[in-house]
Amino acid sequence: MAPRPDPTIFREYDIRGVYGVSLTDGDAYAIGRASALVFRQSGGRCMAVGRDGRLSSPALEAALIDGLLDGGVDVLRIGLGPTPMLYYAEASTPEVQGGIQITGSHNPADHNGFKIVFGGRALFGAEIRQIGVVARQMGGGEIAGGRGQVDVRGACGTREILKPYITRLLEGLSAIGGDEAAGLRIGWDAGNGAAGPAIEALTARLPGAHHLLFTEIDGHFPNHHPDPTDDTNLADLRRLVATRRLDFGLAFDGDGDRIVVIDARGRTILGDQLLAILAEDLLRDCPGAAVLADIKASQVVFDRIAALGGRPLMGAAGHSLIKSTMKQTGAMLAGETTGHIFYAHRFYGFDDALYAAVRLMAAVVRLGHSVTQLRDSLPAMINTPELRFAVDPRRKWVVVDEVAARLAAAGASVDTTDGLRVARDGGWWLLRASNTQDMLVARAESGSEAGLTAMMAEIDGQLAASGVSRH
Repeated sequence: MAPRPDPTIFREYDIRGVYGVSLTDGDAYAIGRASALVFRQSGGRCMAVGRDGRLSSPALEAALIDGLLDGGVDVLRIGLGPTPMLYYAEASTPEVQGGIQITGSHNPADHNGFKIVFGGRALFGAEIRQIGVVARQMGGGEIAGGRGQVDVRGACGTREILKPYITRLLEGLSAIGGDEAAGLRIGWDAGNGAAGPAIEALTARLPGAHHLLFTEIDGHFPNHHPDPTDDTNLADLRRLVATRRLDFGLAFDGDGDRIVVIDARGRTILGDQLLAILAEDLLRDCPGAAVLADIKASQVVFDRIAALGGRPLMGAAGHSLIKSTMKQTGAMLAGETTGHIFYAHRFYGFDDALYAAVRLMAAVVRLGHSVTQLRDSLPAMINTPELRFAVDPRRKWVVVDEVAARLAAAGASVDTTDGLRVARDGGWWLLRASNTQDMLVARAESGSEAGLTAMMAEIDGQLAASGVSRH
């Protein structure tokens, strides 16, 4: 009998667990077999498989591939690299109809998991849970149709994908001449994550001067944790930008699908502010285009997109949900506050931090302003970070519903796209249930400290009325 994976690892956007505790090699095998069955039922035959640089990733990769093969699926093994390179392999290889990346993303070193795409579409929600159900129900041994192959006359097998991937990234500069970007001085912090070698290969072919940090892949993450949205992890990049007097710096997460920017003054530019900058360049080529931001994004982003003649859209948080909403709405560009940037304009619509970096270079040249100047052009707002606090899992969704009912009774202006985003004079506040943890998530933004304090007091009052405290 095949292992029965822990059901808690099947999350809203992906599959994640602690290696050796809630996620084992046996689980990876079962997930491979279950994915193969669901994949074949959808008409798929060959899946690409990649992995990040975590210490557990090679063993999980081997077990996953064994499960896929026993499930009758052929495998294109692309090996070590960032998650967007796996997405690229799936999108650009005609004989491949799906892909799985083994990655722990920005999580601690002992965590790992799987991100899955079928037919260019990221699996999430019920589809992820279905794989969990199938994985827990299946027995061992090969299934009808025979074992798949890792080498099918060159159609599927082990293939070098890095070089064509880098060539495709460079097309992000097609709107400018290489000489125009030659004066740029940029810092890159790979954080010892899976994007390191790709950054080395990319910057070797980019115009300008590039200064690299921590591009050696190391699953111990010896220099800092691979989550660029945590400001403590940006100290090395901020120091590099200052000492080398660089135009800006770029920080990446553990699997290369999230980006954070440091401007020449050392200020952090998170994904929503970066989206506002990139939208200005995009809307020159695509007047009136839809640009999508997540529910946690600053109001500045939506106002700036509208002022530039674009169509601002607000979507639910989560990289899989954003990709799905992009396809539904035809948005040409999207972004999350956490640093996922998605281009459908001249690209594939998936989140790729390296491609976003190249498009930022092009935007700086085309707009004729530095990243610092573009950041200065955004209205100053005061906001909290994303505040997460534990809650009884049986009450997580109930609390949000209770708050919604009280707000409705009071006639408040509330957007329910994903949780509750409540408009107030000069700002807004957000309360939502986390899709991945037994936590509630809050955030607030205002034009003044007093306004922010008032909104946080309103959040605390609503929580207290439901018997919950943030502290």
